[in-house]
Amino acid sequence: MPIFIYHFLKRRTQPRERAGKVGVSIKRVGWDDLFAELQQAGKLFFFMLAVFCLFRVGFIAVLHPFLSEAVTLRDIGAALYYGLRISLKSAGLLVLLPLACCTVLRVFVHTDRLRHIRFYLGATYVVLLSFLFHARIPYYQEFRMAFNQLLFNTLHDDVGAILYTAIEQYNLPLRMLLVGVTAGLLCKLLRRCLDSRVYAFPRLAKWHHNLALRVVLLFFVYHAAVFVSFGGSLTYAYDIDWENSGVTKDQLLNEAILDDVQALYRAYSLHERIASSTGLNMDPQRVADYGRHLAGRPVQSEQVDDFLKKKVAGGQPTPPRQVFLIIAENYANWPLLPQYDNLNIANGLKKIIAQEDAAYSPYFLPNGMSTINAVMGVITGFAEANLYLNTLPEAYREPYSTALAPQMKRLGYSADFWYAGPASWEKIRDFSLAQGFDAFHGMGDIDGASKNAWGCDDADLYKHVLDRVTDDKPGFHVILTVSNHSPYTVDLAAAGFKPELVAAGLPEKMRQDQELIKKLGHFWYADKMLAQFVQEARRRHPDSLFVIVGDHADRVNIEANPPLFERYAVPFVAYGKGVDKAVWPRTAAGSHINVTPTLLELVAPPGFEYCSVGRSLTQGNDIGVNYGFWITADHMGEANGDYREALSLPQGSAPPEPDQIRREVDAVRGVSWWRIKFGKTLQQDDGGGRPPGPIKKAS
Repeated sequence: MPIFIYHFLKRRTQPRERAGKVGVSIKRVGWDDLFAELQQAGKLFFFMLAVFCLFRVGFIAVLHPFLSEAVTLRDIGAALYYGLRISLKSAGLLVLLPLACCTVLRVFVHTDRLRHIRFYLGATYVVLLSFLFHARIPYYQEFRMAFNQLLFNTLHDDVGAILYTAIEQYNLPLRMLLVGVTAGLLCKLLRRCLDSRVYAFPRLAKWHHNLALRVVLLFFVYHAAVFVSFGGSLTYAYDIDWENSGVTKDQLLNEAILDDVQALYRAYSLHERIASSTGLNMDPQRVADYGRHLAGRPVQSEQVDDFLKKKVAGGQPTPPRQVFLIIAENYANWPLLPQYDNLNIANGLKKIIAQEDAAYSPYFLPNGMSTINAVMGVITGFAEANLYLNTLPEAYREPYSTALAPQMKRLGYSADFWYAGPASWEKIRDFSLAQGFDAFHGMGDIDGASKNAWGCDDADLYKHVLDRVTDDKPGFHVILTVSNHSPYTVDLAAAGFKPELVAAGLPEKMRQDQELIKKLGHFWYADKMLAQFVQEARRRHPDSLFVIVGDHADRVNIEANPPLFERYAVPFVAYGKGVDKAVWPRTAAGSHINVTPTLLELVAPPGFEYCSVGRSLTQGNDIGVNYGFWITADHMGEANGDYREALSLPQGSAPPEPDQIRREVDAVRGVSWWRIKFGKTLQQDDGGGRPPGPIKKAS
């Protein structure tokens, strides 16, 4: 091998050609060719790196209102520096294909046609990156992240409605025009860059000097590749990636550090990590341990459902005749906080909460980042495990043991699902019926309603429900609204909205922001329609119970960088028969997986047996967990990290220990994931046709 390398390095720079096809000749490696191709590859690399840096600066500039007031120029400099480092990886990745198609091929095949391949590939990159840049801005405005695993749910969503929203709210035609202009200008610059001068490989008088020069070139290329692959470092110890790049104290800057390639890679990594339960070490013994933690008692069984069985402790000797469970679109908890009273957009729910027969927990988290995550969590009782329940064949064979509708039907209720949107959205009609509901009512069933691509106005949905619910038999009704959702098309003026009242409660700099006022107006409308429905339904059906919960938050906030609690928490309210202020402790906390046990404790007789992953708030559950966070009455933090914040409504409780949080998060995720993916038993095939063995007894 050393002899081969020696002769390779010592070869003449003028190659000898061999016969080939017309216009193409096969030849040996020439150092002039190699050096020229490396220069061209370098040009493309630095051009793509410059594009990443340009888009990073543009991202920060366009979204600068989201910067916190504590940000300094040093923070921005740090974001640009670490962004440059991580973009070395992205640029290097993009150059690999042109390097293979052009540099390697041209070393062996002599033709001018190959030089165009690099430009076409580079132009393709430029077009894609221009599109991602312009798409990333509204995505951050909506989700406060530069692409995340929610992207993968788009494949299961209503693409037509998404496109309609993009056109109506985000002015898609204009953005596509900007994409075209941006890509066109950059492609011209790329062409000029690649057409610039290429230098010949130096030739020295003595052969051993030439040999040394070639060794230096290969040495430089190798270490340059290492430097790029480690993000500006020559060792793995100082490597930078999407997991350790958030070095500033500002969320926008941390997101700006990731270029679009890295942001997409993060989304993919998180999607795969959750789907495969990476980090949970899932095996039957571990699932059994998690099950015993959730049960709060020693359980010895190989049936998962045995760990999820509970009995109603308090109960309701005379259950309510009608039970309404309202999942309110985008109903965040922050407008209910005292500091936002002047906005006057949540007065309806506040009035309900103030009643003596109402209970309210502000320490409540959504199951996931989107409406479908909330629906899955509420009607199946499972924690978000990134398995897209509505796409799994098993979910349509029989209801899960934790499903809410079948357990309510065991109490004598009929179960109806009322949705303001189309029945085809996320297969919601088929899924809800498969999970035990007797009937489904969608947008197509509501005549004469005001509609957009996502569904009809809340007023029309609630009227449809009121017109069809009777006291002939006990009924359980899940109602899912859509009006408080982009593209925000409700006629607010006709509904009585007064923009000046909301504007008066905003900070001075936001009072002329008509888009924000329109969004807040839709929250006001959703709140008003909800309160009117509850009032009218209570008048018609006095013997009723209402449970109200937001589907998610994290869409609209007054502050650019709100605390975790204000950004993610949703309200959980129970009102009506069997409820009083003391029905659960003031420190009670939870998430969507706690809806089923809490509701059953409010309607079922003592001793009624049911299955659920979560625990009831009426039994003092004091921690809520979801896909990324945990919450108690005093603190909220990241489920997969050490970051935590004190809440603005302290109750005086001590923060949970990190081990307690980790145990709770892993337990609800692990058991949910196993039950969904592998079914009822812990005796799961190991892939070789053999079960993993019996479950050991708990110590």
